[in-house]
Amino acid sequence: MFNKILIANRGEIACRVAATAARMGIRTVAVYSDADASAKHVAACDEAVHIGGNAPKDSYLRWERILEAARATGAQAVHPGYGFLSENEAFAQACADAGVVFIGPPPAAIKAMGLKAESKRLMAQAGVPLVPGYHAQDQDPALLLTEADRIGYPVLIKASAGGGGKGMRVVEAAQDFAAALASCKREAINSFGDDAVLIEKYVQRPRHIEIQVFGDTQGNFVYLFERDCSVQRRHQKVLEEAPAPGLAPSMRAEMGAAAVAAARAVQYVGAGTVEFIVEQRPDCSMQFFFMEMNTRLQVEHPVTEAITGLDLVEWQLRVADGEALPLRQEQLRITGHAIEARICAENPDKNFLPATGRLSVYRKPVASAFERNTHADRVRIDDGVEEGDAISPYYDSMVAKLIVHGDDRAQALARLDDALARMHIVGLNTNVQFLRYVLRSPSFAQARLDTALIVREQAVLFQQEPIGLALAAAAAVAQTLLDERALAGADPFSRRDGWRAYGLAVRRFGFEFAGTPTQAQLTYLRDGSLQLEVAGQTGPLVFEPSGSGIALQFGGLRHTVFVYRQGEWAHVFAPHGATRILAIDLLAHAGDQQAEGGRLTAPMPGKVLSFAVKAGDKVSKGQALAVMEAMKMEHTIAAPADGVVSELLFAPGDQVFEGAELLRLAG
Repeated sequence: MFNKILIANRGEIACRVAATAARMGIRTVAVYSDADASAKHVAACDEAVHIGGNAPKDSYLRWERILEAARATGAQAVHPGYGFLSENEAFAQACADAGVVFIGPPPAAIKAMGLKAESKRLMAQAGVPLVPGYHAQDQDPALLLTEADRIGYPVLIKASAGGGGKGMRVVEAAQDFAAALASCKREAINSFGDDAVLIEKYVQRPRHIEIQVFGDTQGNFVYLFERDCSVQRRHQKVLEEAPAPGLAPSMRAEMGAAAVAAARAVQYVGAGTVEFIVEQRPDCSMQFFFMEMNTRLQVEHPVTEAITGLDLVEWQLRVADGEALPLRQEQLRITGHAIEARICAENPDKNFLPATGRLSVYRKPVASAFERNTHADRVRIDDGVEEGDAISPYYDSMVAKLIVHGDDRAQALARLDDALARMHIVGLNTNVQFLRYVLRSPSFAQARLDTALIVREQAVLFQQEPIGLALAAAAAVAQTLLDERALAGADPFSRRDGWRAYGLAVRRFGFEFAGTPTQAQLTYLRDGSLQLEVAGQTGPLVFEPSGSGIALQFGGLRHTVFVYRQGEWAHVFAPHGATRILAIDLLAHAGDQQAEGGRLTAPMPGKVLSFAVKAGDKVSKGQALAVMEAMKMEHTIAAPADGVVSELLFAPGDQVFEGAELLRLAG
């Protein structure tokens, strides 16, 4: 076995690989960019080497520097994680040429599966079912339109070299094809350096089910069952679970055999995932079609580990060292049910706009390294951040992965909801509450899964307020009083909590909640009790510290809440949800926020890709004005009202900060 490996990645996957390596007695080398000098993955490894600037192209994609680091530290092998160089055949070949083992498939297998069109042809030869489509090399737009017409709408345009949900557009009608094709090609060339596309029939009510496969250097192959990844936004996965609900054993075996056939077709070695689109028909039957093969470990591999009790990274290391697969197909078993939630820095209510900022509060239900056992830990967190770290615009927006395991799906759902309730993050927007809404939605709870679930359930997933004004205000008031008592100590004349030697005292608090200003009135009664009036409710306010939280009674209900202050905001976490309230009087000054008319600003740090207008153009409300790229995704800036473009303040290609004024409109 290797004595030392280099992990050519960052974040949670680098920490994940390092944990298994440490358990196996293998020393590890981290690489890091300027932005990651103090990152968790650097501390998790035995050695660390600086490889360049913040942007991936200046650091994690510079494989020559990574190989220099491997040689300098004596690393015998390189684990690429996922993303970055994990599916780069040139890097895999460079490792081989340098005498360093690439912990992944051979370059030929990466190449064969890297281009979607070529992989489809290989799969057809191997007898793997394919979705009807166009996979040839001729990229003439007129021909592509003709092929789309032949296939029949709706169709899906996909970047041939793509992945991660990028470079994909659904086209409902022929008149929309040209614009969608141009947008897809632009995103593909920016993300992958290749604008070739393929066209496929867009399957109705599709489920995304993938099979985990493994091969070794001795010609052995197994599949480690399936994962359902149907819950997606922007073609990117949100929740993954194993096994797939409602999948018959016969279909599981059929899909597993097809996945192994795909791996055999390219003489695959190591961990890989064969992704299928599954059509759900009106008669309740299902048919699966090959989509693509990811020639690496997947983000969602922990759910497979949970139901099998195996460590897939250990398997990767053993196979890369030339060992045979640890188990045969007939020895593999499914135990229970597992679900993974991707916790991301984003705002679901604003079309999942990525967020940046500092994790001023980052409290987790558990925080333990992955251990090789059979489900002793039913809640697991894989992350690469710690409290106080910043989520920057340079890398993916995922903060952590929360994985739970249960005896069955119902238990796993309950366990995941409870774990999400105990995930407290302050400092930036996250999707934690959105994930809880998804879990509770009728479609997900009843396992009515398909890739349109989020769209179908949008009425219960977006623009919701999990905690009402009354509870939010009561929690903010209680926290204020506890803070003041701690500050003042036992001296009653130093207290600001309304204590009086005689008579009643009344104290007023100003709040802003969900954009609406309001007031709360706290009355100190002669018997020493408190009465709160807010949002039309009046009643006793009773509270006491409970660990790091507050045991709070108001409105006839008892809650355990946690309140964290960030500037003028009080962030309130309760078992059933989380919210924030602007507690104006808590800091004795108002946080007025003026709307900026006539200005259009960048919603996040990123790069200006293009402007669709020029100075002097008349525009209408909702018209696309500019396109930005941030966190690997495109974002369109639209006109908030009718007007005339008076000035463009940046040029395509410019990097801008969050809040930077991009252009000005005159009324």
